[in-house]
Amino acid sequence: MKLDPFYLIVDSAAWIERLVPLGLKLVQLRIKTMHEAGLRTEIRKAKALCARHRCQLIVNDHWRLAIEEGCDFVHLGQEDLRTADLARIRAAGVRLGLSTHDHLELETAKAAEPDYIALGPIYPTILKKMKWAPQGVERISEWKRRVAPIPLVAIGGLNPDRLDGVFAAGADSAAVVTDITLNADPEARARKWIEKTDQWR
Repeated sequence: MKLDPFYLIVDSAAWIERLVPLGLKLVQLRIKTMHEAGLRTEIRKAKALCARHRCQLIVNDHWRLAIEEGCDFVHLGQEDLRTADLARIRAAGVRLGLSTHDHLELETAKAAEPDYIALGPIYPTILKKMKWAPQGVERISEWKRRVAPIPLVAIGGLNPDRLDGVFAAGADSAAVVTDITLNADPEARARKWIEKTDQWR
């Protein structure tokens, strides 16, 4: 499986409606706290928008709703992985991405045979407080050796200026949140990401 090198993560279908038409091909809907009816509505909107623009939608955490709504890709953190029904996810034909932050989590993720593995944070990030220090690009190379041929996603503190080093180290895709969503002009920043990552597409 090949992932697009530009992996956008957003917390609403409104962001997807705003940015995906610019030419994005890979986006994750990551909503941490919302009641089920609201989540279902957001997932439905996101799925329809992504289908219209031929963009791959990945639903974070909410694998049951993703299955019920006919989505074909979910991403789980290590905590969610412990309680997820992987057999049900696979039986539904849903592909799976998993987060990792250390060697133990990597072994746990590999045992689940996911479709991609994410490593983070590569650089300091303001997205959320983490107990892990920044991994650095050297860790990307180590992870790539250990997970190949599974695609590797790098996440955490990334911006266009850091992408050359991230991809040279072995990442297949670069995930981004705040560098775009907190930018004064998110559309312009997304276009810059698209342009910069085109060489790895």
